[in-house]
Amino acid sequence: MPSLPGFITRYFKDTPKPPPISTGTAVFLLVIYTIIYVVPFYLSSRTRPSSTLSRDAPSVIRARIASVSLTSVVCSAITFVILTSQGRVTTAEAFHALGYWPIGLVETGKCLLLTAILFAGPLYEYLVVDEGWREWLALRPLSVLFAEWTTWRNIVAGPFTEEVLFRSASVPLMLVAKTSVATTIFLSPLVFGLSHLHHFYEFRITLPNVPVSFLLARSVMQLGYTTLFGAYATFLFLRSGSLLAIFAVHAFCNCMGLPRIWGRVLPEVVVDERGNSYRPSVLWTAVYYVVLVAGAVGWYMNLGLLTESSNALVSMKV
Repeated sequence: MPSLPGFITRYFKDTPKPPPISTGTAVFLLVIYTIIYVVPFYLSSRTRPSSTLSRDAPSVIRARIASVSLTSVVCSAITFVILTSQGRVTTAEAFHALGYWPIGLVETGKCLLLTAILFAGPLYEYLVVDEGWREWLALRPLSVLFAEWTTWRNIVAGPFTEEVLFRSASVPLMLVAKTSVATTIFLSPLVFGLSHLHHFYEFRITLPNVPVSFLLARSVMQLGYTTLFGAYATFLFLRSGSLLAIFAVHAFCNCMGLPRIWGRVLPEVVVDERGNSYRPSVLWTAVYYVVLVAGAVGWYMNLGLLTESSNALVSMKV
């Protein structure tokens, strides 16, 4: 098992020394972090959506990125002060707890590989069926990344600031409170999931003609998969001790979206040399679901191996 850093040795294990904060206080701080992450969106006309101003407008995206960047810095500073106050931990230990150092390049590669295995089916659909490999040969995804504000928000700014706030600045608080690993993995991400519920209000304002029932169902579904992803990201953070690793995984998952679990997987309609169109074989779909299941099995079998690291924040059996 990986060795535990000093601050975990002193505070996470059962010792006579009382924790600097309780689990309740840690969760309270997580809620406060979430509030100051989201509320500023609605305090300014530059970031507040309306029937005439979408959250996807470039001006709104730029202003919101500036807001959440400031929030992430402030919340990280608060956690850093709590960790280091009264000489509880050293500066180096605090930066380790926050996931900044060591950077974890190897851990990042392993966590990305593990997640790519899980998404083997969707990768097959995008790269092979939809011939996405042609786009990557031309580096089109990178050009879009730097050309569209919505893409930059979804792939870079959003994942990075969310991981800084909901993992880097939040998880160490749960650990120094001597919160169990299971509670840390499954409770703290619930706050992360709840932080996305404000999207219901935004879509209600900008899409007034869409039925409320549809928006509610969408919000509940979003709460479910963001909480599930948050648990996975928290697990990876505890195992890798690397902020870079979970940011990379978050960005990758945002690129891929939710995996297809039903329906046919077929290329576009093909036209032969005579100009006749035809639908490709159903074997494309069969291969997709075989690869999807194989990827899920491969992910489970490699979960421990590809997350093991000497930089781990806690020791756990996988």
